[in-house]
Amino acid sequence: QVQLIESGGGSVQTGGSLRLSCVVSGIRLSMTFMRWFRQAAGKEREFVASIRWTGDGEVYGDSVKGRFTISRDLPQSTVFLQMNDLKVDDTAAYYCNAFESATSSYWGQGTQVTVSS
Repeated sequence: QVQLIESGGGSVQTGGSLRLSCVVSGIRLSMTFMRWFRQAAGKEREFVASIRWTGDGEVYGDSVKGRFTISRDLPQSTVFLQMNDLKVDDTAAYYCNAFESATSSYWGQGTQVTVSS
């Protein structure tokens, strides 16, 4: 059974930092891509970042490139999203996604990030 649990969201001011975590169970780590998406109120879902469990192949959305860093810890079965220099436009619900194939993907419950100026 696949389960993803996000945590680490909260409220910060512009320029601050947050570190999101996603604990994953039930996935073969060597075959899974982990991704972060976000969705702001009234907006469509947006790709944020992805990484392989092997620790390579990092990809970032243009809006977060240079500010966000995705990483993973195999012993803890956890992926992280370090978010620096946060902007108001980063305000959204952030979701962890475990990607196995086009027809096999799993989602966490989401964690809210609110950035105020």
